[in-house]
Amino acid sequence: LVLRRERLGSTGIGGGVAIPHAVQGDLTRTVALLAILETPIDFGSIDGQPVDIVCLVVGPPNDDTNNLKCIASVTRALQQASTCQKLRLTKSPEAAMRCLQSSRSVAA
Repeated sequence: LVLRRERLGSTGIGGGVAIPHAVQGDLTRTVALLAILETPIDFGSIDGQPVDIVCLVVGPPNDDTNNLKCIASVTRALQQASTCQKLRLTKSPEAAMRCLQSSRSVAA
């Protein structure tokens, strides 16, 4: 599903960040998975730079509102260079979550 979406156009938003997204029929709510890669990969990003922060967002069909809200929230947070710099330095999932939560309060 994600690869099918990527064929429509890269979800690499620049600055080393990609936010691939898709819908999955078995889900009952929108979920996100954050990965901070040790080795950046080519994602066909709009700025041509490799990606080292990937946030996959997958939601159920028929819940476009929540899916889009989640994608928009993640995009706002990850468009902040300071947030990305902090994420790249995190050493645990808990630290990454705190970083994202603090960026949400700043962006709000």
